[in-house]
Amino acid sequence: MTAFSTDNQKNLMLFSGRAHPELAEQVAKELDVSITPQTARDFANGEIFVRYEESVRGSDAFVLQSFPAPLNEWLMEHLIMIDALKRGSAKRITSVLPFYPYARQDKKHRGREPISARLVADMLKTAGADRIITVDLHTDQIQGFFDGPVDHMHALVQLSEYVRTHYSTDNVTVVSPDAGRVKVAEKWADSLSGAPVAFIHKTRDPLVPNQVKSHRPVGDVEGRTCILIDDMIDTGGTIAEAVRVLREAGAGDVVIAATHGVLSHPAAERLSSCGAKEVIVTNTLPITEDKKFPSLTVLSIAPLLARTIREVFENGSVTGLFNGNA
Repeated sequence: MTAFSTDNQKNLMLFSGRAHPELAEQVAKELDVSITPQTARDFANGEIFVRYEESVRGSDAFVLQSFPAPLNEWLMEHLIMIDALKRGSAKRITSVLPFYPYARQDKKHRGREPISARLVADMLKTAGADRIITVDLHTDQIQGFFDGPVDHMHALVQLSEYVRTHYSTDNVTVVSPDAGRVKVAEKWADSLSGAPVAFIHKTRDPLVPNQVKSHRPVGDVEGRTCILIDDMIDTGGTIAEAVRVLREAGAGDVVIAATHGVLSHPAAERLSSCGAKEVIVTNTLPITEDKKFPSLTVLSIAPLLARTIREVFENGSVTGLFNGNA
């Protein structure tokens, strides 16, 4: 079965890009549908061709694509998939982006720089997307870049539930890797029985990407289990340095929890040797074998995406998935 219908005869169809088919299959299983079959191939010069093998006319189409490397290739494929749906007369097209591409480029730090996160939103709209579903944006302001509804989901429930199940919350401190994510840390603290919050005071050189200079933790971390949270881990330099600072300040076990495991080289090496007891991420991006290490735990984001898709399709409350606190 590739679709299911409600009483008003709406027709949900799920489409998957080639970047992360395993996640799409998990979402399809949660929804009890099959991924709509398609032909997708690359020409010799790198051009991408997509054609759907079933009629999409009048459908409520959900197009799921993740963005690991090579990110630009998968972004182009996603735009082409949306364009094919628009030209195939889909009634509504929802772009499902577990990991929003170019999210870190959400503002100008200096003159003559792009705001690439806005450019991505403009391209999605131009291609034909009516709505976006995404998970844990780098900053909330990105929601305003898209001229249409944006359902901004949060992996905090899955991540914090895992922490509550595997660690005692009696001696926990939630640690933000910088002052900018303290509000997120406060939400984490609420989910962990009102745990105290700390943050790492650090500086970053705007001229050198993926490198920071961390200083001291601000807050109570000595002798405590520290849950170090972030939205993404790319090369692992920032988070590994934060672990070092916490351990030097007398912290007990340090557990890293992040939504997006980009894990670009040499992240696996850094994280496996940084002194963290466990690193927890979700599968918004594919975690290939070369990125895995013994202390890494990967949670599935598929149930959250499937529930969101169903609520959108049935005109339900997406905020209700978070008890009205999203």
